[in-house]
Amino acid sequence: MSDALLDDLRDESEELDRLVADLSPERWATPTPAPGWTVAHQIAHLAWTDDAALLAATDPEGFAAHVTEALDAPGTFVDEGAAKVAAAPPGELLARWRDGRERLRQALAAAPAGARLPWYGPPMSAASMATARLMETWAHGQDVADALGAVRTPTARLRHVAWIGIRARDHAHAVRGLTAPAEPFRVELTAPDGTPWAYGPEDAAQRVTGPALDFCLLVTQRAHRADLAVRAEGADADRWLDIAQAFAGPPGPGRAPRGAA
Repeated sequence: MSDALLDDLRDESEELDRLVADLSPERWATPTPAPGWTVAHQIAHLAWTDDAALLAATDPEGFAAHVTEALDAPGTFVDEGAAKVAAAPPGELLARWRDGRERLRQALAAAPAGARLPWYGPPMSAASMATARLMETWAHGQDVADALGAVRTPTARLRHVAWIGIRARDHAHAVRGLTAPAEPFRVELTAPDGTPWAYGPEDAAQRVTGPALDFCLLVTQRAHRADLAVRAEGADADRWLDIAQAFAGPPGPGRAPRGAA
């Protein structure tokens, strides 16, 4: 795995860390756009999932037992785990997240080339695990920023989020019982610095275009499609934008359009 990817994961985490490091205990209890989740819940979710990823990277048998436990409580296991972590005092929670994400970064750096790490779905490479952790950190960081009224400057790290969103196209269909289109799509995004990011064949009939930031907000379900400048050409591409999700697991509820009751 490239050092650049792990550096991007570290930088994404540190940007979010700066948002919460000096918050008062009251501010840690600020509600976020995710119903029922405070700032503390958002950070606790990241800490809990980093711990799970570390277990997968260092103790596959222990992770298998963890997955068995998760299967006994589908749909609630992760949220309940995060809620328990969120109950800790903010200082303890922050220290746990910092320690866990650094230990995970070191474990991913040390993973043998070609190793496949177990996960809740199909096994993944260390690089894919790092990319997934970056995507989640960015997405939950957006919830924290929105809750605190902070505006984050988008960076080139969004390319990792966009890539997962594109790779997850077929998964977004499958979890809804839909058949994914057979042909690849063309996705053309404008990076934060104005340069183009292009994916898929140039002659594809189904196309998606727009700002990279908006596309990432869409596929992480942090904003409603109606509020974003992402456009589709073709019926299949249009349907995908209604169901896109970069994360594993069942369909997310998404966010209501701005101004909706």
